Amino acid sequence: MRKITAIKAQKKTNERVNIYLDDQFAFGLAVEAAAGLQVGQILDEASVVALQDEDLFFKAKWAAQHLLSYRPRSVAEVRRSLRRKDYPVETIERVISHLEVVGLLDDRAFSAYWIEQRESFKPRSRLALRQELVQKGVSRPVIEDMLAGVDDEALARRAATKRAYRWAGLSHDEYVQKMGSYLQRRGFQYETVRLVVAESWATINENENLS
Repeated sequence: MRKITAIKAQKKTNERVNIYLDDQFAFGLAVEAAAGLQVGQILDEASVVALQDEDLFFKAKWAAQHLLSYRPRSVAEVRRSLRRKDYPVETIERVISHLEVVGLLDDRAFSAYWIEQRESFKPRSRLALRQELVQKGVSRPVIEDMLAGVDDEALARRAATKRAYRWAGLSHDEYVQKMGSYLQRRGFQYETVRLVVAESWATINENENLS
């Protein structure tokens, strides 16, 4: 049995405190993990271990929240990141469960975000989007559900529009080759590519004739 003889704020951060047992520094704790502790309190070994486990949870949670502060992530991405930092499996799963409950981690919301970003800035085919989401660790049923309303032709047209006038001065054959290759690299199927390239070429020439 050991007695808490001091609880001191750490100098470098106000989010952690140092715990002293029997007048000697014992360990640091997140402020949340130290809530309820007071000087004079007696701790047995099991209580010390429980406090350190709780501190590990808060460290892992902060690491996950820092990762999420840049952009939404899938559950698998967060899990992989925490594993690379060598957090115990039990701690990782507890953090993930907590983040899901508070709404910071949701594979459906992440998938919607990813698809929207691609549609807005880097249009790709349903096939390419599916492959990307699989790589992010999203489950197949969630992926198929979130891609149900995605229109490949609309995505291909949007992708073509972003590049069309860059190649407007090319001959027909050069334009078809460049635009076709560009769309194929983004995962669009042959029939979709053929249709959209033809529409794109026609639109460019129509606009030029009107100017």
